[in-house]
Amino acid sequence: MTDAHDPAQNKAMLAKAETLVEALPYLQRYAGQTFVVKYGGHAMGDPDLAHDFAEDVVLLKAVGINPVVVHGGGPQIGAMLGKLGVESRFVDGLRVTDKATAEVAEMVLSGAINKEIVRWIAGAGGKAIGISGKDGGLVTARKLQRTTRDPGSNIEQAVDLGFVGEPRAVDTKVIKTISDAGMIPVIAPIAVGEDGETYNINADTMAGAIAAALGAARLFLLTDVAGVLDKGGKLLTDLKPRDIAALQADGTISGGMIPKLETCIHAVEAGCEAAVVLDGRVPHAMLLEIFTSRGAGTLIRA
Repeated sequence: MTDAHDPAQNKAMLAKAETLVEALPYLQRYAGQTFVVKYGGHAMGDPDLAHDFAEDVVLLKAVGINPVVVHGGGPQIGAMLGKLGVESRFVDGLRVTDKATAEVAEMVLSGAINKEIVRWIAGAGGKAIGISGKDGGLVTARKLQRTTRDPGSNIEQAVDLGFVGEPRAVDTKVIKTISDAGMIPVIAPIAVGEDGETYNINADTMAGAIAAALGAARLFLLTDVAGVLDKGGKLLTDLKPRDIAALQADGTISGGMIPKLETCIHAVEAGCEAAVVLDGRVPHAMLLEIFTSRGAGTLIRA
């Protein structure tokens, strides 16, 4: 029960009311729209942040937005391979995946992690269905082609990453069926190729392809950094593809941020309204980005 004469209590209630008023135009704008969320990294391993994430996704669904979750699980795959005594080898951040490793990846991603996220969402009062790119013909994969340059000879050579793939085609019918039934799709980045083989796909890449195919209003890449930072460490809140190219050319953007931004550019140029790179370690970062004027990450628009 509240005390109408308690100034501190009244101030707190007023702040909550003002937050709701600030969110109203955003709620109206995004009603009926689709948000694709790539979930992974540090936030996935923290129970408190996982709980916050599940609450955010359930809230989005409750206010009329259709969230679609695509999750990663690289550390968990690595841990399972370690238990099995299988050594991992990486090329440009991608795990070289033989047949045995692909089977472990599917077991971890489509099994343990996928169903754990479904459980979190159920615990927050929502209904979710866990699927992979294999289900309902959602994603058809093709083998990922990569080259690397030999540091000694400077000769570019093809690299065989094994059963690592990329989306060739996306059929969104199964996602729309789940969303229209009032449930939240939770998607593991595993897909089958036209050759009948199973491929492990980078979760950022999978999320970007799905966001583009759905014409999503937003693609969110939850990461372990605040977003794209300038050389002084200040957050860059609004970027376009030409800005990203300039930042990459002068070395401001490097390492693992490059493929994330490439995914964002592909998504926004292929039909997604905008993409956002934001820190999944910040509680309710998505809600701050969507429903406040301040934002919480780096927005990329075509």
